[in-house]
Amino acid sequence: MSVAASEVTGDSPVAGEKIMEVDGLYKHFPIHSGFFRRQVGAVKAVDGISFDVLRGETLGLVGESGCGKSTTARLLLRLMEPTEGSIKFEGREIADAQGAELKALRREMQMIFQDPYSSLNPRKTVGSIISDPFAIHGLEKDAKGRKKAVQDLMDLVGLNPEHYNRYPHEFSGGQRQRIGVARALALKPKIIVADEPVSALDVSIQAQVLNLLRDLQRELGLTLIFIAHDLSVVRHMCDRVAVMYLGRIVELASSDQLYSHPRMPYTGALMSAVPVADPRLAAAKKRQVLTGDVPSPTNPPPGCRFHTRCWKAQEVCRNEDPALEAKAGGNLAACHFPLTDAEVLERVPTARNVEG
Repeated sequence: MSVAASEVTGDSPVAGEKIMEVDGLYKHFPIHSGFFRRQVGAVKAVDGISFDVLRGETLGLVGESGCGKSTTARLLLRLMEPTEGSIKFEGREIADAQGAELKALRREMQMIFQDPYSSLNPRKTVGSIISDPFAIHGLEKDAKGRKKAVQDLMDLVGLNPEHYNRYPHEFSGGQRQRIGVARALALKPKIIVADEPVSALDVSIQAQVLNLLRDLQRELGLTLIFIAHDLSVVRHMCDRVAVMYLGRIVELASSDQLYSHPRMPYTGALMSAVPVADPRLAAAKKRQVLTGDVPSPTNPPPGCRFHTRCWKAQEVCRNEDPALEAKAGGNLAACHFPLTDAEVLERVPTARNVEG
């Protein structure tokens, strides 16, 4: 059953209708071996996740590398076929959409890719790259009108419209990512999935691109699904945050609630690793260092998937898979023994507690 956004009772400023509903979504990649290429297993990249996305919000997806964030992004936009599950966009089931229906869907949902270098065709000019969506969907057929639309988009994302005929190698990394943003906006989509859009950029450029995305969201009324592993960036950008571990969502809450009162021990460990500028808070913080490696997604452990690295794990954690359900403070967390307020304050101290 899909996890309703209304179940998260934190301080999220977003309250609206659902634009996307994901229910029991799976993506398993088969592993073949031998002369006859028989299937001997599967990589369980996404293994039964459920969540909703509200119109106009920014929903963050965070987690370690390999946890299934990027695969989830591609499933939501139907760049990959799901193994099982339901994806509803504005009430329409899109998990099995094909042909003309799927092509029409592309106008409503777009993606900003992680690497601004490999995601742009080096043999095409910027004008051609941004105008491709118009050609594919039969819009702006007049060449003059198409050029004007592309130059307007370039101006909107902070690029010089006079550079219409330049090639990607003539732009910096930040400018290339702006080209990717312009391409994503060309069809006036309702929802944009940004897959780690600033991870390949210099720190000084990251803030410019992030501020651009926030400004465009307010201006155009966009819904964003923002994928990242930089927790400081996610806090700055997102209204709600879903934490993924080994193909599952293990915690979901409003951004403020998640960062101040994480309940899942894995989330608490992530928050304890976030750098703190205030030396008093840094001195008071208990760093929770996780031991061991992330288990293989081809053979995840039974019970709670985090129990092999969790300092609170007990026998029930090894045998029973916890449900994603409401905990103290309204967080949805998949944990038999969620963090107490005292344990949270050790890992995420506040100025009030330190001064007191």
